[in-house]
Amino acid sequence: MSAITHTPVVSIAYHSGYGHTAVVAEAVRSGAVDAGATVHLIKVDEIDDAQWELLDASDAIVFGSPTYMGTASGAFHVFAEASSKRWFGDAWQDKVAAGFTNSASKSGDKLHTLQFFQILAAQHGMSWINLGLKPGWNSSTASENDLNRLGFFAGAAAQSNSDEGADAVHKADIATAEHLGRRVTEQTRIVIAGRAALAAAAV
Repeated sequence: MSAITHTPVVSIAYHSGYGHTAVVAEAVRSGAVDAGATVHLIKVDEIDDAQWELLDASDAIVFGSPTYMGTASGAFHVFAEASSKRWFGDAWQDKVAAGFTNSASKSGDKLHTLQFFQILAAQHGMSWINLGLKPGWNSSTASENDLNRLGFFAGAAAQSNSDEGADAVHKADIATAEHLGRRVTEQTRIVIAGRAALAAAAV
């Protein structure tokens, strides 16, 4: 007897200062939709009560922010602190989590931002999904158009030149973010199916 499961619901909670990170967020959304998820894009600097409730009802939450001065943006930090109300009630316990970031430099301390997301997820009792890609662009035969061209494992990382607009976000970084969206959806589907199977077995 097969368990009946629902479509994964993925929310992307992000801040974008100049539009570049919004492009990455949209790529994550596109990948998740392609994999069959229902997706909500939530700008954390404009979040309202209804959107907090969307996060509470989601199966997975993907955190996103530009990296400013070695960490997530101030607007994202405000959101993270406000999520403490959810922490008190275990509202996000056992949800799937993932993250992405963008900065002008190739490294730019983006790892610190991804680790900040990981710790935020851990404090909420969430299960972190990594990028699941080998690094690209790290040999003489490799290309800057490779997936994961910047070589991050914890999440999706993008690099956007500081003197160019959001339309110049690198295509490989967009494709990497799409991959993250698909991976989050696929892993969330596994979690949902596992819970449904355990529930069915307990009956």
